[in-house]
Amino acid sequence: MRATADWESAITGKAVLITGASRGIGAAVARLFAEKGAKLGLAGRPGAALEAVATETGATLLPCDVADFAAVQGAVDTMVERFGALDVLINNAGVIAPIAPIESADPAEWGRQIDVNLKGVFHGMRAALPVMRQQGHGTILTVGSGAAYSPLDGWSGYCASKAGAIMLTRAAHLEAGGTVRVLSLSPGTVATDMQVAIRDSGVNPVSQLDWSAHIPPEWAAQALLWMCSADSDEYRGGEVSLREPEIRTRLGVAA
Repeated sequence: MRATADWESAITGKAVLITGASRGIGAAVARLFAEKGAKLGLAGRPGAALEAVATETGATLLPCDVADFAAVQGAVDTMVERFGALDVLINNAGVIAPIAPIESADPAEWGRQIDVNLKGVFHGMRAALPVMRQQGHGTILTVGSGAAYSPLDGWSGYCASKAGAIMLTRAAHLEAGGTVRVLSLSPGTVATDMQVAIRDSGVNPVSQLDWSAHIPPEWAAQALLWMCSADSDEYRGGEVSLREPEIRTRLGVAA
């Protein structure tokens, strides 16, 4: 059995807000962080799945569309009112649709993807940074993607939004990195409902990957836990890639 690392207590007693926590990576993070003693707020669009995760983890349920800044600001305000601080924000909410060529993509659906994947990250940062600056500390983590660096057929909106999100990470670090820790995680392909949609689309090589090639969402949760600790400070302002064998070894997940 793997020995418990010092960094695994990094979020014990800390106020942590997670967006997009109803399933996949977000739900795995909620379960792990609850186990480690975090004071959780789960932000997401209302639904039975989000309610179930909140009930399971004892988290505060915060109905919220990350595309709406007022809703995100309200979620942050509630965290501060309830817990007296916001120690960690995890920008996890994201959508893969539309998977379509630029010439036939629905403009409204494409715009919604930017609203969630890119503006949602900005909204989280915009709401959390003033709080974290005032309290003198904080960590903002964003779930990124290798799609930020490599264009893929049918993924123009996803690639563009993830490229924008890593630039937001760099900009936030430039502006607030002396006080607030800002990092991004590129998890690789993860066995979630999003991968089911990608597989079913049949578009580009990612859809052809065998299911065994995808990592479990618990690995991404473990990475995000580690990223809440000073042990990951060398990556501040940048991105941790869970594809890297040395990172997997460091986290104690299978290589």
